Amino acid sequence: MENKAIIIVDMLNDFVTGELKCERAGCIIPNLKKLIDAAHIHSVPVIFSNDAHYPQDAEVVHKWGKHAIKGTKGAEVIPELKPSKKDYVVEKRAYSGFYETGLDPLLRSLFDGEGVKTVILCGLHTHMCVRHTAADAFFRGYKIIVAKDGVDAFTQEDHEQGLKYLYDTYNAKLMTSDEIISEFAKTS
Repeated sequence: MENKAIIIVDMLNDFVTGELKCERAGCIIPNLKKLIDAAHIHSVPVIFSNDAHYPQDAEVVHKWGKHAIKGTKGAEVIPELKPSKKDYVVEKRAYSGFYETGLDPLLRSLFDGEGVKTVILCGLHTHMCVRHTAADAFFRGYKIIVAKDGVDAFTQEDHEQGLKYLYDTYNAKLMTSDEIISEFAKTS
């Protein structure tokens, strides 16, 4: 796991407690907190990839309705995972954290310009935003790890299908948060 960074996708008020509440999201919060704390200890960059929609965005108008509107409480990271001053926040307006955002240039600038080689994906939803972010990471040549106990979806079926797709299609390594933390200790 060389030059790694954690990307936490859409752990926002609207997805955990608000407009598009995912009842299953609470189960992953302790694992994400553990990962973030370990990342800080081992100097692994933490990046929050957050929906910050305009009211006219396609996801809002044509699919999911009003949610995570830029500048609202619903578009903020949940208090339990509030970004620290050393974390990065990259806003997105589509499922993928890479689509028309500054995520790729940020990843390539880290590690004194050597760039991130491995992205560790966490957050919501396994079969949507995590999947699309993984696709764009794969197409850009990043190795992908998914914290299988740090992602979830509206249903168990969606979650399992998402994990299978990530593994089968993008060669994502599926690891528990504890396994990832153990790797941090070995490589720091």
